[in-house]
Amino acid sequence: MAISRLRMRMALFASLVIPMASSLQAADWPTFRGPERTGVAPDDNLLEAWPEEGPKLIWEAVGAGRGYSSVIIAGDQLFTLGDGCSTASDADEYLTAYDLKSGKQLWAAKTGAAWNEGPADWQSSRSTPTVDQGMVYVITPQGSLVCCEANSGNEVWRKQLKDDFGGNKGDGWGYSESVLIDGDRLICTPGGETSTVVALDKKTGELIWKCVREGDRGAGHSSIVMSNVGGNPVYVQVTASGPMGISPADGKLLWTYDIEKTTAVIPTPIIRGDLVFFAVGYGRGGALLKQVSGAKGAVTVEEVYPLNTKLANKHGGVILIGDHLYGDSDDKALPFCADLMTGEERWKSRASGKGSAAFTGGDGMLYIQFANGVFVLAKATPEGYEEVSKFTIPGDTSRPCWAHPVINDGKLYIRVDDRLLCYDIAAK
Repeated sequence: MAISRLRMRMALFASLVIPMASSLQAADWPTFRGPERTGVAPDDNLLEAWPEEGPKLIWEAVGAGRGYSSVIIAGDQLFTLGDGCSTASDADEYLTAYDLKSGKQLWAAKTGAAWNEGPADWQSSRSTPTVDQGMVYVITPQGSLVCCEANSGNEVWRKQLKDDFGGNKGDGWGYSESVLIDGDRLICTPGGETSTVVALDKKTGELIWKCVREGDRGAGHSSIVMSNVGGNPVYVQVTASGPMGISPADGKLLWTYDIEKTTAVIPTPIIRGDLVFFAVGYGRGGALLKQVSGAKGAVTVEEVYPLNTKLANKHGGVILIGDHLYGDSDDKALPFCADLMTGEERWKSRASGKGSAAFTGGDGMLYIQFANGVFVLAKATPEGYEEVSKFTIPGDTSRPCWAHPVINDGKLYIRVDDRLLCYDIAAK
């Protein structure tokens, strides 16, 4: 009886604290790959499997336009970037905002002309916005950096990465970086030898410092991440010339790791303490570096292992869960798992989908969106590739489904060009 009373008290206590824990789980997803740019959501109470038709669709919205921009979430709003929006009267590019609960479009702010360079599948917007303290920041493919009010879409300031900072892209596919906000500063990558990386006042866009990498080929598509070396912060970015480390205080270039010229450098690096894992597509591979602190703030970099061709990734991204890396082999619909510290491949397997696979993680599972619209839920385990559930994203998927999916507060958000879909994936 004493045990029964104890169990009753524990059940009562659980009924009181669980709703609080659930409310604390909700958090913003304010930039590309989430607040820490890991691509892994903090949610820990998600469905272990889905019905054959997929998880429950909560809402579907239109008006996002053509684009491979992912979505971001702040408070009760969702934001993305696209051109030729079905809710606009022209084919220009717009930053759009939606009500998170209903999917209703709240406003659309014109950012510039549509990106129509190259084959049809390569066209459209690609930068994921960043939101911070009531402001939304985004970079257009042409290199316009725009700051808008989050509640209205009103433009606050604008800079041009090429004209204002002498920026240069390392390929012909346009800018797609998601800017980093660090305190009162905005950090982004014009690219090239004039202003490889710059820090701006986030309220005005005025230049604070610039970092120059000699011989830099230009900006890639990676977004800057924060690392910690000997207790000191270091920005890490990957340009078309390879990874680099920068002092946040003054923009001093701390280290570089040069790579051979390749078609494009796209994935955002992964940070674990002083370690940096980066991947390059087109058969180049993935490598692990260790940052080492020295005297007077100096930082050097050591190679843990060089580029391993088995870890190449084009643009679907690589995520780290536990001690293992998960991603697609270039864009071949061949998911892989590898040991972070050694680069040793644990498995590689043919998947149900086709084309490039965008990876997001949550609650010990892999959420894999393939370019042909097949969406897979698989186990994040080094023991082998195991698909638990899958469904086909409804509607038109004639253009590649390249926008990275987002998991936030028990919801799965998918962007397929003009359409946004919100699914309930929380365990009841």
